[in-house]
Formats: sequence, structure tokens, C-alpha cells
Amino acid sequence: MIGMHFASFLTLFILSLFAALIVHYAIRYRFLTGFDGFLWKWIVGWVGAWLGTPVLGMWFDGLKVGSVYIIPALLGAFVGAFAAGAIWKAHSKLNAHEQGPTQPV
Repeated sequence: MIGMHFASFLTLFILSLFAALIVHYAIRYRFLTGFDGFLWKWIVGWVGAWLGTPVLGMWFDGLKVGSVYIIPALLGAFVGAFAAGAIWKAHSKLNAHEQGPTQPV
């Protein structure tokens, strides 16, 4: 999928936008609460959608745009968008745990 056609790029773009919108605004799973958090989920969701077909396989030949199979790409987009928030939350908790409780002054 390196050197993809515009239709495939646009399909991944729309699927990752949908996944980022659902994860950020509908489910409200966020670490960064503003537009930057949404944009981060969208970018990582696009990478997840791009990897969805090669990793998960080619499902339902009728649901295909160019070389992108919709169902695996959508699953990959949701995994990517969710992972974007989960990684930041895990990193934040790890850093808070290592620093220990703060002492009042």
C-alpha cells in the first residue's frame, strides 16, 4: 500500500476521521482534551487504518475501495485512535507513580 491511489488515501482519511470523532467526542476517551488530542487520534487512526488491511487480512470483497478493505481498515482506525489516548494515559500514570506523592509546603 505504499504509493496508494487517491481513492485509497481518501478512504483511509475518512475512516480515521470517523474513528477519531467517535473515540474523542462520543466515547470521550481523551488525554489531551482540546483539538490537539483529536488531531493526534486522527493521525494515529490513519496509520491504524493503513495497517488494518495488511495486518488483519482482506475481509468482504464487496466492501473494498481501491486496495483498502473497509472493515479491517475501520477496526485498525479504532485501535489506533484508542491507542493514542491509552499510551498517553499509561505514560502519565507511570510518571506520577515514579515521582511519588507530593509533600505540601
